[in-house]
Amino acid sequence: MPKLTEKQMDSENNQHYQKTVGLVDLAAKGICVASSLGASEMTNSSEEKNAPEIVKMLHSGQLLEVNSRRRNGLILYKGFHAEFAGPGAAVGNIYDFDCKLALPVGNLSLLSPNSHEDRQKAYLIRRQWIRLMKQITEKPIPQQRVQKILEQFEQYFDAETVAQLPDEAFALLVGVLPQTVSAVRRSYRSFNR
Repeated sequence: MPKLTEKQMDSENNQHYQKTVGLVDLAAKGICVASSLGASEMTNSSEEKNAPEIVKMLHSGQLLEVNSRRRNGLILYKGFHAEFAGPGAAVGNIYDFDCKLALPVGNLSLLSPNSHEDRQKAYLIRRQWIRLMKQITEKPIPQQRVQKILEQFEQYFDAETVAQLPDEAFALLVGVLPQTVSAVRRSYRSFNR
């Protein structure tokens, strides 16, 4: 009787096999990922180095979820704006094919939702993060929008993490010029001294 290869043995569940391989590839790049087969605890050592790999994962058609048990997230650069996918939010699949760059925030950890209910919950949480950004962008004065997004991020992440994020990311999140973000950050720092 001929021996079957690992891939042949898994042919009944080929889609699951491919999903797991993709997550393992991402883990090899230094990003913490987990699948239904278990977690791969890796640290996100170099955000800039890993950003193209994250975009490849988002473009692969897989549905992933930002780990809701960590203070982490992704800023997803799209065309002329950016979206923030925070803890618990769905990323990838058809929703992020237009993503040009993904900037990890915090110690990024991505999970593969195990059930239909988990996927539905992740989609709902992604909508909540989008609604939060919409509420901030409805403020009429650009400086107010910047101040509010900075406050929101500093409430959730530590000040050092927020300080490392580029002005352009916040500008694209709330629809202002990067120079506006820079000016607000300078005045905010001098006010808090």
